[in-house]
Order: sequence, then C-alpha cells, then structure tokens
Amino acid sequence: MKSLDEIRKIRKEKREELDLRVNLKANTHEKHILVCRGTGCTSSKSPKIIENFRRILEEKNIKNVRVIQTGCFGLCAKGPIVIIRPEDTFYAMVSPDDCEEIIDTHIIKGKKVERLLCHDIDDKLVDRLDELNFYKKQKRIALKNCGVIDPENIDEYIAFDGYKALEKVLLEMSQDDVIKEISDSGLRGRGGAGFPTGKKWEFTKMAQSSQKYVVCNADEGDPGAFMDRSILEGDPHCVIEAMMIAGYAIGADKGYIYVRAEYPIAVQRFGKAIEAAREYGILGKNIWNTGFNFDLEIRLGAGAFVCGEETALLESIEGRRGQPRLKPPFPANSGLWQKPTLINNVETYANITKIILNGAKWYSSIGTEKSKGTKVFALGGNVNNIGLVEVPMGTTLREIVFDIGGGIPNGREFKAAQTGGPSGGCIPKEHLDTPIDYESLGAIGSMMGSGGLIVMDDSKCMVNLAKFYLGFTVEESCGKCTPCRIGTRRMLDILNKITEGNGEKEDLEKLERLAINIKKASVCGLGQTAPNPVLSTMKYFKDEYEAHVIDKKCPANECKALANIEIMADKCKGCGICKKNCPVGAITGEVKQPHKINPDVCIRCGVCVSKCPFKAIVK
Repeated sequence: MKSLDEIRKIRKEKREELDLRVNLKANTHEKHILVCRGTGCTSSKSPKIIENFRRILEEKNIKNVRVIQTGCFGLCAKGPIVIIRPEDTFYAMVSPDDCEEIIDTHIIKGKKVERLLCHDIDDKLVDRLDELNFYKKQKRIALKNCGVIDPENIDEYIAFDGYKALEKVLLEMSQDDVIKEISDSGLRGRGGAGFPTGKKWEFTKMAQSSQKYVVCNADEGDPGAFMDRSILEGDPHCVIEAMMIAGYAIGADKGYIYVRAEYPIAVQRFGKAIEAAREYGILGKNIWNTGFNFDLEIRLGAGAFVCGEETALLESIEGRRGQPRLKPPFPANSGLWQKPTLINNVETYANITKIILNGAKWYSSIGTEKSKGTKVFALGGNVNNIGLVEVPMGTTLREIVFDIGGGIPNGREFKAAQTGGPSGGCIPKEHLDTPIDYESLGAIGSMMGSGGLIVMDDSKCMVNLAKFYLGFTVEESCGKCTPCRIGTRRMLDILNKITEGNGEKEDLEKLERLAINIKKASVCGLGQTAPNPVLSTMKYFKDEYEAHVIDKKCPANECKALANIEIMADKCKGCGICKKNCPVGAITGEVKQPHKINPDVCIRCGVCVSKCPFKAIVK
C-alpha cells in the first residue's frame, strides 16, 4: 500500500524518466522501443517481436534501450507497429525477423531501416508518427495514453497524471462539484444513445438508498467495433479511475465492469490493473485517509449482443439470462439488485479524468454546439487506413474516410458508410459532407452508435448489406417481445426472397410497413433500431431494391442468384484458365478460341472472374 505522498513522488520521478515518450526533443541517450500489443498486432506476432528485441539487446549487451509493450496505436492497417522514441521513428508491418536489423542499423549505427518505414496514402515515405496523414486531423482524448504507456505498469499510468483527477476530486471537490463539472462539459454517453452523462450521474445521486453501484458496459457487440476493447487493452487504469470518481459523485462504493469473454487481452489487463490498484491502496477501504471506499469486480459476458442494452446487462450480472427489463423504473432508481445504478460505457469513462483535470470549459470548446468533445471510431471496410480514430465531433464523414482513412482502395468509388452497426443506417455519397455528431446523423436516418464506421465501395449491394445486418439482429434477439422476435425474422424472409430473385413489388411495401411497426412496438433498443439499416438503404438506394424485384438483377452483381457473369469474346484469349478453375464445369470452349459460360450451370461463385489474367470475365 502506498500513501498519497508516495503516489505523488512516483508521478514526478517516473514522468521525468518517461519524458522521452512525449517530448521528442528529450535530452537523453536512452531509447524506448514501443511495440503494439493490441489484439490486432498480437495476432500478427507482436509478442514474438518483443521477445526478440529483448533477447537481442541482452545478447549484444546494450543497456540504454528499453522495449515496452503498449496498447493500440490506431493504424491497424500497418501493424505490427514499432515506434522508437525519442526520435519517433515509425516502422510498419514489422516481423520478428526484422528485430536484429532494427537494432543493428537504427540502435547501433543510428540509421533508419528504410524498407520498414511507412508509405503514406500518397506513397510518400514517412519516418515519423506525427507526419502521417492518418493522425493529423485526430485529437486523442479518450485514447491519449494508448500507444504511449505500458498498460500493465501502474507506475507508467501514474506518471502521465494517473489518479491525479481522483486526488483532486477526493481532496477538493464535493459530489455536486463533480457532477456539475461533468454536466457543464457537455459529455454525452458514448454507448450510442448520447444521453447527457452529468444528468445520468445526477439522477443516480438523487436516488435514496444505502447501497448504490457503478457499472461499466464493455459489452461491445457491433460487428467491426473495437473502440472499448482498445481502451481497456491500452489504458485500463483510466476506466478504473473514472469509475471511482463516478462512485464518489453518486455515493457508491462498489463497481462492476461487464466485459465480453471474447476479449481475453482486455480482461487480463483490466484484472491486472485492479490488482495493482488494490496493492497501492487506490482501491479498497478509506482511500488516502479520505473515508472514501470503493472496489471493483469483473463480470464476463458470453457475447450476447442484447446485453449491450443496459437492463439486459444488469440481468446478466445478476446471473440470469440477458433480457431487457421494462422501463421505468430506470437503472438510476432501480438497477443492479434493485439498487440505484449508474451505467456508462468504456469510452464515456475514458473522458472523465481529462474533464476533471482540464475543466469543463476546455472540453466543451471541442466539438459542436450540442455534441461536445471527441468520438472514437473503428474505421473499417473498403478503406485504405483501417484502424482506430478519434476526431472532434463535427468532423465530416469525408474527412474521416478520405483524409484520415486514405480513401477507397483499388481505385473504386465510395458508395456508402454504415454508422451505428446493426442499429444504425447507411450514409450515401451525397451526404459525405455531413458532420459526424448526434443531431446530424439522426437527421439523415443514421445514428452515432458506439462508434463502428464501415465504409463500402461501389462493388457492394445495399440490399445484401441490409440483409446481413438484419440477419445479425435476428440471431441476437433475446425473443422477449413479439415484434422483435417474429417481426425481424419476417423482414429477413422478405430480404432473402428479394436477393434470391423471387421478390415482388408488394414485398417492398410489406418490408417498409413491418420496419416502421417493429420500431414502434419493440421493448428495447435492439428491436427499436433493428430496422434502421433496411429503412436507410430503402431511402437512399431504392433503385437497387427495385432492380432486384422488377428487373431481377443485382446492380452490384453481389447477390449470387441474380449475378450475371459473362465472358467478353473480344478479350478472351482462350487460355482455358477459367475453365480449369470452374468448380462446376460451367465453362466450355476450345484452346485459343473464346470461351462461354452456361448460365444454367453457373453458381456465380466468381472464381473465373478472379482467375482470368486478361480481365475478360465480368460480373
């Protein structure tokens, strides 16, 4: 256990030692090799890279270099990533076999390994992190420590102002002061609904009970979303500190974090962070002799998407099947074990300490009039720079996709972006200049959601996309209410019928009518938002639905039953490669003569298209 004075001493001494991490002009002969150990880079052998670096440094008896594991740097498309500080050299797609060359060339000789330097989207060779276009328009608040500190070392968190906000709260602020600061900042819940965070805290404080709880929703279920996971992996203590501040503000002494069991690295690191905080006396009884008590436990979820809904999550923590409760009462009055409970998601908590330390005025100066601060997005799909981005609210979709994301690969055109996952909607290219904030997205039929942002190029079928998302929500429906349990399945049946070439014009009217009624009648947010991908694609891509139903064609040639694969006779050289690779023998033709496809035999798998060296086969 450490006293508050000892914590302050660690903060001062350790920050001086680690100054080279953020001060690129640091006057030091020491170097730190930072290696990403987020889930993506871990799957690409970054643990072996760390092991090799340390082994080689020991073998060569090099003393002034430290190898540090970090959380996600964000630019997942270039992983595994290695950064050398203080010079800030950025090496991309590093393999375990590259470690010796980096040490021999960079560390010993002082020269950069040019073949491992990152090529930006304009093909410019970039050797420093801050020179990449990917980072230039970002503002990292929630992700501030990710990629900077070792997430399993509490001293490093303390060095970068860790637990300083808690100290300020416990020694200088009342409960009402804390809630006012959060309210004045304009922070809204980052889990999707965007409810004012300060107001939620105030409601829970006002509830009368001898026992209250603080809960962190880390059940990140949207396909393609990994924002909360990356924060837990890269900066777990910031969530612990924020939950403690929330506990103080509302009068709670117990917290639970509900995290997916499919996030093993996040679970392990958060568990280690809890143990370290207890060992230092930061979690527990009479913290820093202030009379404040607070402790935390982890609860693992089994991956049910519906448990992202706050009351279903509470049911799961209590050991029951995850199904939503009828509201009211709301969790602020009757939540975990019928006690007042505050629930926020990981990203919401990740903003709290920065607001306390920098002030509400600072935070509210970022973003738009009604959507303050920044938002973290998991940028994926048909975009060059796949990764994790944090931008001020009000940044346009165009800026995220083209300036940060680097545009669409392979020379294709932008078609749409899906925000909000299965609960959100599609944004077409005519709305590329829409500011990304709660109000603007709602106005065009989409939503912020937790932060998944999937980009689609012009090869994607929007009917098929709507079917994919609806299929996901059908599988994830808890079945409690009839509109969601049966209604979404009937919608999926209609979409299957349409994409298989059996759709009728009346099906489009049925689909829209069903969607509107399900939104109105479902019990929880899952059912209420499940029709959004269908409604938004029908609104902006009605012509594609009509082509499927009336013309029996899929304009994108993605729906196999409606795909039309042809061999262009003027381009076909008669090489026979397509014929050899066709799995069903649908292609005929003599050598050096144009070949033909039998449409009655063809299964539209597209193998011939990908194998043809002359681009003579088209969908």
